[in-house]
Formats: sequence, C-alpha cells, structure tokens
Amino acid sequence: MLFTPRYGMTIYFYKADQPYGCFSNFSAHSVQLAGRSWPTAEHYYQAQKFFGSDRDLFDRIHAAPTPDAAAKLGRSHTQTYRSDWDHIKLAVMGDVVRDKFQRHREIQQTLIATGDRVLIEDSPVDYFWGCGADRTGANHLGRILMRVRDELRRSETARSVLSSLD
Repeated sequence: MLFTPRYGMTIYFYKADQPYGCFSNFSAHSVQLAGRSWPTAEHYYQAQKFFGSDRDLFDRIHAAPTPDAAAKLGRSHTQTYRSDWDHIKLAVMGDVVRDKFQRHREIQQTLIATGDRVLIEDSPVDYFWGCGADRTGANHLGRILMRVRDELRRSETARSVLSSLD
C-alpha cells in the first residue's frame, strides 16, 4: 500500500547518527522485553525471528556486539524463521518501539515534539519497514512510530489531568 505523506509535514529518518536517528532501531537505546535487557531494538526484533525455533541463534543475536551484527545474524538466509513470523512481526515491532520510547524520556520527548508530522523511514532498500528508493514503500516503522507517539501523548495528557486533581 502506497503511503502518501502530506507535503511539508514529513520527517525522514534512517541512520542512527543522522537527524532523528533515535527513531532508528539501530540507535543506542536499550529495551527490556521478554525478561531480558537488549542493547537495541534491532537486537530484540531480529532475535524474535528465532524465538522457540533456534535457541543458539536467538542467544547469539542477543549477544551481538552491534545492532549491525544483530541484523546480519537475523537476516541469515540459511536459517528458518519461526513459523508464525509473518503474522506477528508487526506486533513485535510495535512492542519494541513502544518499550524503547517509554523507557527513554529524552527520545520520548523528541518523538512527541514531532507533533502531527508524518514520520518516514527513508530506507533506500526496505519497502516494508521504510519507503524504499522510490518512496512507494509501506513505511510500517514510520506508522508504528506515529501510533506510539499518539499513545504517549494520550498517556502524558492523562498524567497531567491526574496530577492537576491532586
């Protein structure tokens, strides 16, 4: 499905060392999911492809020294992903993005400060999570970030209302 951003209302992000790099799963922000601490969202996401199917690879991804190394292990074409992967990968990404932005206040504020701007992962090669080279990709990561941003705003509003009642 083509994701058409509104002109002038768009933030493009991609690499962790570029503007809005905290939106990348490769950013150096840990997450705490499935009873473990993970160095980055990328580590967690890639490992989940093998949860319950390949414990050794799952653990090697967890221990990978960088998110790039975790991604390389997780994208291995010689290993078989868990059987339900295509059905749960969007939920897995939603969980890890939500945890990352709830856990790290500074990037939470960066995300909320984007207002209602459209967020697009400007990956030149990924047409599922990003927009792809011709910007016709599905941009699922950007969509998840915008959904998490809305959840965080609602949560912040609720906290503000509750504190005003004290």
